Amino acid sequence: MSLLTPGFSYAQEKFPTRPITLIVPFSPAGIADNTARTVAEAMAKLLGQPIVVDNRPSAGSIVATQAVAGAKPDGHTLLLLSNSNAVAVGLFKKLPYNTTKDIVPVSTLGFFDLALFAASNSRFATAQQALQFAKAHPGQLKLGTIAVGTTQHLASKLLETVSGAEFLTVPYKSSSAVLMALRSGEIDLALEICGPMLSQLQAGVVKALAVTGTQRNPALPDVPTLQQVGLTTYNVTSWNAIAVPAGTPAPVVQRLNQVIREAVASAAVSSKLEKLGMRLESGSPEQAQKLLVGEIKRWGDVIKAAKIEPE
Repeated sequence: MSLLTPGFSYAQEKFPTRPITLIVPFSPAGIADNTARTVAEAMAKLLGQPIVVDNRPSAGSIVATQAVAGAKPDGHTLLLLSNSNAVAVGLFKKLPYNTTKDIVPVSTLGFFDLALFAASNSRFATAQQALQFAKAHPGQLKLGTIAVGTTQHLASKLLETVSGAEFLTVPYKSSSAVLMALRSGEIDLALEICGPMLSQLQAGVVKALAVTGTQRNPALPDVPTLQQVGLTTYNVTSWNAIAVPAGTPAPVVQRLNQVIREAVASAAVSSKLEKLGMRLESGSPEQAQKLLVGEIKRWGDVIKAAKIEPE
C-alpha cells in the first residue's frame, strides 16, 4: 500500500490528463450556455487542457445531471449546475439520481437577478403602484413569466405569497414571447431574468420597476430591490455553479475550485458575464452545497404552497 499511495497522489497532482467535458443542461446560445462557454474557455487556459461544452437540454436539467452523476468521478466530466436542479426535486416525483448525494458542487459562478418589468408606457411607475393595484383588484393584473415550474414562474407565486397581491399569471414558452406580450399590452408586467431584457431597457422599450435579489444589480443601479420597496423577506435569484460526480477525489475538487475562482475573478470573464446581467460570485464547495440544499427546500415549499403537483 505504501508503494501505491505515492503513485495515486502523483496522478491526482497531474490532473487533468485529457480534455474535460462540461455538460450544460440548456440549449446553445442562451445565457447559461454563454456563461458556461465563457468560464470554460478561461478554465481551459489555466488547466492546460481543452474543455468541450456538451449541450443536453431537458426539463429540470435531468438528462445532463444524470449523465454527470453516472460519469467516472475523476474530474474530467463537469456539470453546469443551476437552480433548475433545485426546483426539479420538488417538481418531479422521482429523479434518476439523488441531487444532494450523487453530484458535488465545486463552486458557484454567479447569480442572475430577476426583475419586475413593465412596458415603457405603462401606467405603473413603481413596483409599489403595481403591487397595490394587484392587492385592490385580485386577478386583474396580468403577470407574464416563462413556463410553469421555472424560476420565473415560481418567483411570481412567491411574490404573491410575500406581498399579498393576486396576479393573473400568464406562462409563455420563452423569454422572447414574454417580451412580445409585454410590448403589445397583452400582459401588464413581466417577471424575467434581467439579462435577456437589458437591450430592451437600453432601447427604452421596457422599464424595470424592481429587482428580486438582496442588492441592486450592477447593470441597473437606479432600480431598487423588492426588499427596498417593502417586501423585506423577498429574495429570488437564478444561479449557476460547477459540479462533479460524487466520489471525485478531494484534491481534484480543490484544484477545480481554485481554477474556477481564478477564472471568475479574471477581467476577461467578469466583463463578459456582467454584460449578461450576472453578479459574479465564486466560493468554496461547502458554500455551493449549502446553497443547493437551501434552494431545494425553499422551492419545494413554494411548489407545495402553489399546489403544483409533481410530475
